[in-house]
Amino acid sequence: MKGIILAGGAGSRLFPLTLVASKQLQPVYDKPMVYYPLTTLIEGGIRELCLISTPQDLPRFRQLLGDGSAWGLSIDYREQAKPEGIAQAFLIAESFIGKDAVTLILGDNVFYGGDGFYKAFADFKGGATIFGYHVNDPERYGVVEFDGEGQAISIEEKPKQPKSNYAVPGLYIYDNSVVTITRNLKPSARGELEITDVNVEYMRRRQLHVHRLSRGFAWLDAGTSSSLHEASAYVQTIEKRAGIKIGCPEEAAFRRGFLSLDRLDALTTKIPKCEYREYLIEVVAEARRLSR
Repeated sequence: MKGIILAGGAGSRLFPLTLVASKQLQPVYDKPMVYYPLTTLIEGGIRELCLISTPQDLPRFRQLLGDGSAWGLSIDYREQAKPEGIAQAFLIAESFIGKDAVTLILGDNVFYGGDGFYKAFADFKGGATIFGYHVNDPERYGVVEFDGEGQAISIEEKPKQPKSNYAVPGLYIYDNSVVTITRNLKPSARGELEITDVNVEYMRRRQLHVHRLSRGFAWLDAGTSSSLHEASAYVQTIEKRAGIKIGCPEEAAFRRGFLSLDRLDALTTKIPKCEYREYLIEVVAEARRLSR
């Protein structure tokens, strides 16, 4: 399975921060925002990635992430000259996707929680898998409605009168049909290829599975100034209490087997002295203790 990180857009909701750097390069507590979706894909077992962003921002992402080989990954880069909907990513990355299934994650989404979330990646066999997350303000999102048996029966984009409180987070898993489906979409009234229309088509085909996220799971959309602050506060609280890091691609790659312990150790020594390095030193030390 391939993975796409969509990190484009103007970032107008974060103005004037985005005059300095792209939205997805803003800090969420102690790491660039893009580290969090990157880590989510790694934890899902994906190591072939494509990052899509604006022509002016791509050089910064290349500088930050490189070709991914340091983490046992391969990262391709594609330009989104003009944002024309989330689903546009599948057309931009068509040659990268090839004949594979693909996961798309939005660059301003932070996910953290139980192992059941990643089971959706391992269990994926075809069609489409999206997620449902209970929110207080569903009118801000795509909203999925369920019947009495828990099957999705409708999806609406930012409805004025939501039919449920289950929002669809910015993480989507599709089989290879998504490219053809997207190519046949008509732009919405706002001139965009809507991801909701992709999901509706899979639902029409009876190939849509909605994985409802548990109460203990956290999904944060860090796309506004207030939600960016809330995400940073959440990450800081969890990291301080639990003594673990959220959104750490080095650790995720090691635990997924993409990096050997020696490679992780060598990578850690190249990081300048900081709390991030101290954390990885502890990860390496614990792994060595357990391997004796």
